[in-house]
Amino acid sequence: MQSSLKISTVAGIGIYIHWTFWLLVAGVLGFFLWEGGTVAAFMGLAYVAVIFFCVVLHELGHALTARSFDVPTRDITLYPIGGMARLERIPEEPAEEFWIAIAGPAVNLVIAVFLAVSLSILGISIMPAEPLVPSTGFFANLMWLNIALVVFNMLPAFPMDGGRVLRALLAANMNDYARATQIASNVGKGMAIFFGLIGIFTFDIILLFIAMFVFFGAQQEAQHAMMRAITQGVSVRQAMMRRFAILSPDDTLEVAVEQLLSGSEQDFPVVEDGEVVGMLTRSRLIEALQHHPRSTPVSEVASSRCVTVEDSVMLHDAFQKIQESDCSTLPVVRKGQIIGLLTLENVGELMMISSALKRAGNREDMEAMLRRGEHPALPKPPSLSQSEREPSPDQQ
Repeated sequence: MQSSLKISTVAGIGIYIHWTFWLLVAGVLGFFLWEGGTVAAFMGLAYVAVIFFCVVLHELGHALTARSFDVPTRDITLYPIGGMARLERIPEEPAEEFWIAIAGPAVNLVIAVFLAVSLSILGISIMPAEPLVPSTGFFANLMWLNIALVVFNMLPAFPMDGGRVLRALLAANMNDYARATQIASNVGKGMAIFFGLIGIFTFDIILLFIAMFVFFGAQQEAQHAMMRAITQGVSVRQAMMRRFAILSPDDTLEVAVEQLLSGSEQDFPVVEDGEVVGMLTRSRLIEALQHHPRSTPVSEVASSRCVTVEDSVMLHDAFQKIQESDCSTLPVVRKGQIIGLLTLENVGELMMISSALKRAGNREDMEAMLRRGEHPALPKPPSLSQSEREPSPDQQ
C-alpha cells in the first residue's frame, strides 16, 4: 500500500493511514488555530485522535467477526471519512455478512454504553459540552460521537454497514444475492438523492459530500455484485485470451514497440521455455524508451515481479488478484506453462455482454454458454489439447 503508512498491527491485521488522512489533520489544526488558538487546536486534534481510535475498534469488530467465519482481513485503512477493513472475500452466507456488518456499529454502541454508565457512576453529566474547551465534557461528547457513528453506519445505504445488513436480510429471504444487492443499492441511491436535495436547499456542503459518497458507493457495490453473479462458477480458462503476443528475454525494445503498434495488446508477457519470467506493460515500455536505447533487451526493463494465475482458478478470484496486484493483465498458466492472458477488458466484455443479454431476456443462453466452456465475447475456442498442439501464430 504505497499511498498509506503502516502504524500498527493488531491480531495480525495491519493498520494503515492513507495519505489523505493527513489533510484532515492539517485542516483541523489550521482551522482551530485560526478560530480559537492553541488550546482549541489541541482539543480539535484530541477529538480527531480519539474518534479515529474508535473507528479502528469499529473496523476490528468487522475483521475479528469475519475471522470467526474463516474470512481473513487483508488490512484496515483510515481515511478522512472513516475506516475500511478489506476482507479477503465476501461472505457466502447472508447470515455471515449480517453479523460481520453489524459487528462494527455494535462496538461503538458498547463504547457509548460504557461511557454512559461510567459517567453516571461518577456523577458527571452526559449532556454534550463545548467541544473545544478542556473539561469533563470531553467524555460525554465522545459518548455522543459514538452514538452518531452507530446511527450513521446503520443507514440502509452502501457503503455503510446498514446497506450490508439490508442486503443480508434481503438475500436471506430472496435467495438471490444479485437482486438483493440491486434493491439495497437503489435504496442507497434514493437516500443519497434525498440527502443531496436537503444539502442543496440548505447550502450544506458536508451533506452534499455525504450524498455523493453514498450514491457512488451504492453504484459501485451494485456493479461489484453484478460482476460476482456473472463470474460465479466461471473459470479463468473460459474467459482468457488464447491469442496473444509474447516477447522473449532477448527481444529488444524495438521489437516490443512493433508488437505494441501492430496489435491491440498493451501488456506483453516475457516468456522463456514456455514459462513467464516477466511482464512488460505499455507504461513500463514508454518509460524505458525515455531512458534506454531501442536496442535494449526487454529483460532489462520488464518487471520480474510477475503475478500469474492458474487456468482452473475461478474468474471472480482472479479478478480480485488483478485488483490486488495493480496490474491490468495476468498471464494464465497451466503446469507452469503460459496458455493465455486475462485482462480487465476480458472481464469488462463479459459484464457488458451479460448486461445486454439480460436486457434482451437471454441470460439463460449466456449461462449455458459459460457452462459449456465458451466465452460469449469470443468465437468458440478449440479444446485445450488442440491449443497445446497448435499454439497461435503470435506464440510461435
